[in-house]
Amino acid sequence: MTTTSEPGPAPRTSTPRAEHRTRFFDHRIPSLYAGRYSIGNRQTLKDVGGADRVIDATPQPFDVVQPRFSVDATGINAQFPVPDAVGTYSQTLAHINLDAPGLPWNRPLAPGQPAAVPWMALLLFREDELLPEDPDAVGLVKTGTVRELLAGDLGPGQPPALPAESLRPDEYDEQCATIHVPAALFDAVKPLPVEMGYLAHLREGGRPDATRAGADPEPDEGELNAVLVANRFPAAAGGRHVVHLVSLEGFDQHLTTPAPAGGVRLVSLTSWSFTTEPDSGIGFGDLAQHLATTDGTTPRPEDELRLRVPTQTPANPTGPQAEAVARMDGGAVALPQRLESGERTLAFYRGPLTARPAQELPPPAATPGVTRLESPGEALIYLQQYGVFDTAYAAAFTTGRTLALADAEFRTALLEFRSAARTAARRLASHPEFAAQAATALTARHLTAPLAFEAFDRLLADSNTHGGGARLTQAIDQAGPQLRAGRRRTAARTRRTIGDARTVLAEPGVANLLTQAAPDQFAKVTAWLNALRRLELVGLSHLVPDPRALPSESIRFAYIDPAWVRAAVDGALSVGVGHTLDADLNKLATGGGPVPKCAVLINSSLVPNWPNTIVTAYRGSDMVDPVRDAVFGTETRLLLYPEVIDRFELAEPPRGLCFGIGDVGTIELREISGGRIGHPMGEFPQPAGFARFLRPGGRDVLNVHGAGDALVPALSQAHGLTGAQQISSAQFALQMINAPQAKTFSRPSS
Repeated sequence: MTTTSEPGPAPRTSTPRAEHRTRFFDHRIPSLYAGRYSIGNRQTLKDVGGADRVIDATPQPFDVVQPRFSVDATGINAQFPVPDAVGTYSQTLAHINLDAPGLPWNRPLAPGQPAAVPWMALLLFREDELLPEDPDAVGLVKTGTVRELLAGDLGPGQPPALPAESLRPDEYDEQCATIHVPAALFDAVKPLPVEMGYLAHLREGGRPDATRAGADPEPDEGELNAVLVANRFPAAAGGRHVVHLVSLEGFDQHLTTPAPAGGVRLVSLTSWSFTTEPDSGIGFGDLAQHLATTDGTTPRPEDELRLRVPTQTPANPTGPQAEAVARMDGGAVALPQRLESGERTLAFYRGPLTARPAQELPPPAATPGVTRLESPGEALIYLQQYGVFDTAYAAAFTTGRTLALADAEFRTALLEFRSAARTAARRLASHPEFAAQAATALTARHLTAPLAFEAFDRLLADSNTHGGGARLTQAIDQAGPQLRAGRRRTAARTRRTIGDARTVLAEPGVANLLTQAAPDQFAKVTAWLNALRRLELVGLSHLVPDPRALPSESIRFAYIDPAWVRAAVDGALSVGVGHTLDADLNKLATGGGPVPKCAVLINSSLVPNWPNTIVTAYRGSDMVDPVRDAVFGTETRLLLYPEVIDRFELAEPPRGLCFGIGDVGTIELREISGGRIGHPMGEFPQPAGFARFLRPGGRDVLNVHGAGDALVPALSQAHGLTGAQQISSAQFALQMINAPQAKTFSRPSS
């Protein structure tokens, strides 16, 4: 039987993901079991009288040799949890991958057992269970020869009952590792033979972009592994655990009846240990579910996911009340304000993040045609009808100015750039012929080169070209008499004003040319301003002015107000402005990168506890990469996007293919037939709660197919199988895959 798992959640990187083929098979039954055999040869001849004469040849013995008392470490493909791992594994079933795909079925468990039942099983033990030999569950074993084991010389516990005729002479001297499992513990954790068949399967991990041609292509032999899964969950209280791959050959009679009073001594083929941390009962799925729902199932209202302080609107609000609620619904908060006159009132404030798209602002009215702010007072919005101010943009201007004043490197670069640009602008104003060439032939060298030296060089060059220095000789000869006669040549000079330099800025190409007057300083200025546009320099208190807007364990979505960002940029550029030319030069630095359009804020223990959480945003069907991803403190994560996104997904970090249950006590039911094998069908069971499928006794042992409420029959019923029909071991493995959990948030279409 073949089960194919299709790719999981949608791709979470901008690079198209290659498809991997992962298929599960039930088992691999050998054509000849491991063991001792002999070949007999008999010939029947007829004599001349017609009587038969039988001739028996000497029997030819041979052995089919397979591992029996140990497994070579090089034949282990993977273990989960990995040896010596530390993590939260209380919802995970340990498993091991073996390179030899037929190893679990290469010999029968016992005569009369179904061929699909393996002879080995994976058993998990906790601290203080394997007493007295391994109280700390670190993997201590008793070693000795097989002869000593079978003779009972390796310690307490009944050894396996292996028929003497099944052992090769050299096997008696093989070394083996053993563990003593007390009777009560063995009876509590031992799998039933039928369960052993469900806890072992084959996995084929195809290469990237593996072919899917054909309804049921032959397995890739080079990609097949045998997988054995434990039937017990690690302790939720945490602690050290040890996993043993044990041989149950010779113990089949004790799998369905009580163990001997002295316990059993099992052969440990291989073992490893790991530590699970205490499970608070709140995992990734729980936290993500809480972010999205109010009670685990009811989605949070749209307004509750916006970045704003919750408000209660009066039943019949007055005009001022309606105005206040509307502004607070947009993300503003009401704060005390003291006016310059000394009066105390209140004002509205918000940062660059808004719960609703901000209105487009008109340009400042102080100077017609000017689109920049020159002071925070220009940015104050006075609600005359109510006598209060909205200080959002004024605060943005002050924030940008304060950040600029606090950064000496930016401040120095800004002043040096403006100084160089002023000099260049004045030079262009003094030399109109230069300004006329700004859009074509003029380069940055013309703005900084010493013009007097270059004029003298041209004089020399012209003299050498025309008449062997006649112009230079003539000028020198005339200089002496003119000086003695008291005559001086006075060049007509015109004093250039700031207005002239400002006029030059309007010439085509001049603005771009002036940015090259001090290119290094200009690059520093624009880089700093772009960081400000990405809100990299703005603290969390400016982004979220009231913590009630982003409470603990919450996610909030917001728009970004470009006018607030522009006001902050204007404030930063207002530093050191001495006259109107400086203000005009500021415009050269305002054409930086775009302002992000929306933000996602997460305040949750997801941030520190799952730092590799995969976040994916979409606009339509296209993925949108964040322009900024930052963490404030330990639990607040900010993501800024260049477009307003339609969907946002939080996904648990990938951890490889493992088996277990989700945080909310369910597994993902998956298709087992047809063309959509492996596709999700919904959560199982409903209502959530996996405790019903555990054996009584409090040891967290899975009731795979035993008495009472067993998992395999319940899964079979969920897939519509009735009567004697049951899911197979490959289908069971497909259901128990503990895939990374994901939660998606969608923007309403309206």
